[in-house]
Amino acid sequence: MTDPAEPIVAPALEMRGITKRYPGVVANDAITLEVHPGEIHALLGENGAGKTTLMNVLYGLATPDEGEVLLNGTPVKIAGPADAIARGISMVHQHFMLVPVLTVAENILLGEETMANRFFLDRNEAHRRIIELGRRFGFEIDPEAKVGSLSVGWQQRVEIFKALYRNAKILVLDEPTAVLTPQETEEIFAVLRRLAAEGHSIVFISHKLYEVLEIADRITVIRRGRVVGERKPAETNEDDLAELMVGREVQLVVDRGVSHPAAPVLHVQGLTASDDRGQLTVRGVDFDVRAGEIFGIAGVAGNGQDELVEAIIGLRKPAAGSVTLDGKDVTGHSPRQLNEAQVAYVPADRHRFGLILPFSIADNLVLTSYYRSPYARGLLRDREAIDRDAKTSVQRFDIRTPSPNAKASTLSGGNQQKAVVAREFDRELKLLILDQPTRGLDVGSIEFIHRQVIAKRDAGTAVLLVSAELDEVLELSDRIGVMYGGKIVAIVDGPTADKNEVGLLMATGGERDMTTETHVMGQTA
Repeated sequence: MTDPAEPIVAPALEMRGITKRYPGVVANDAITLEVHPGEIHALLGENGAGKTTLMNVLYGLATPDEGEVLLNGTPVKIAGPADAIARGISMVHQHFMLVPVLTVAENILLGEETMANRFFLDRNEAHRRIIELGRRFGFEIDPEAKVGSLSVGWQQRVEIFKALYRNAKILVLDEPTAVLTPQETEEIFAVLRRLAAEGHSIVFISHKLYEVLEIADRITVIRRGRVVGERKPAETNEDDLAELMVGREVQLVVDRGVSHPAAPVLHVQGLTASDDRGQLTVRGVDFDVRAGEIFGIAGVAGNGQDELVEAIIGLRKPAAGSVTLDGKDVTGHSPRQLNEAQVAYVPADRHRFGLILPFSIADNLVLTSYYRSPYARGLLRDREAIDRDAKTSVQRFDIRTPSPNAKASTLSGGNQQKAVVAREFDRELKLLILDQPTRGLDVGSIEFIHRQVIAKRDAGTAVLLVSAELDEVLELSDRIGVMYGGKIVAIVDGPTADKNEVGLLMATGGERDMTTETHVMGQTA
């Protein structure tokens, strides 16, 4: 029984009955959320469920049509991000808001400069505060280190430092572990636990259910703009949370079955390539992908994976080496030539390279085949054939849209990705190249896409899977190549691979002691 003399502490954050409407959709429908001092509160939901809108309301980027926000029991109206920061609310975005060429201190100070006088920064005071914060939360940080030289895990710390430097008491973390190794994730979790122990309140948004169960004190699940459940980790499990999110039973790990690989389809030998700045990022890479197998490439972001894929698919000219498809040298062939040779490509950035957002879904579904039969007769397009096949693809790939003629920009992220998958998968293939195929997607969309990938493999397609999500690589791959410093440093058997061992290879290349290399994890050699 509660002691009547014990003071009642108001929630650090309370969002009461938040409703936000946009034309044709209710993004938030009377959502109520409480986050207490010292609590890590997880927020789960499918893409398009309303999480982002709710956080935009909290951060002053959107004004609710109904409802109110309370901080420490007091109603407030948040006028914008600057007002939110001034009130002790800070958001750490999934895509880091850092300037690589600046130092740690310079990134932290941007917009919050400590001045010695009217004209000069007080760099000594800023450095003192940064070092003090680092020691307080259990790790050392060099204020003069260039952010571009840091590992992804340390860049995540810098983002958190920025919030703490601004005296944030409420932190919103959007997919904070999306591109981290298991070891880096544990280190970030240790930081979050220290923050909570000091009274900070944390809203933790993630699609990784096992991480939510490990780190959260409470979990709120949103579906289609409404709160559909609240759980404590001890009272729930991954299956229960997934079903709450999607509204049906979800198979979290798709049964990949047994592969039956045949002869190599893709042969990469001595491939070398540079990034846009002319820096060598792919250093003599060799591997094969066989028909009927999934070859996964695991690696911390920034170790040459992007340039490797672009060199294979014809978007980047290799400096050396060769790419062979079914025994034919296709090095430097254009994406269209490879497409016509039965190669499909799902790019990492669906907005920049996968879709033309102002175009209709139907037109996006024929972006790689609009000039061929049955969609064209000479110089004339066959609109009827395009619309007919678009309706079939929308139904087959469960693209949720009122019409195939709706603009691609109107779809949620998960449905945009399904549109790309529908276009690339819906034909006979020799080679399927997947670059971050489920980045930012919810469990329902991930389940669907994983099933389609397995089906393609079982149909005899060679599949090259590149993903920063180690769990995805482990769950789908028949063989795994670990990429570090622009090289494949190891190839391991997929079904028997150990997660921690692969994570260690990703972080160190298998050559260094992690305890002495933590500050440069993921840095290319």
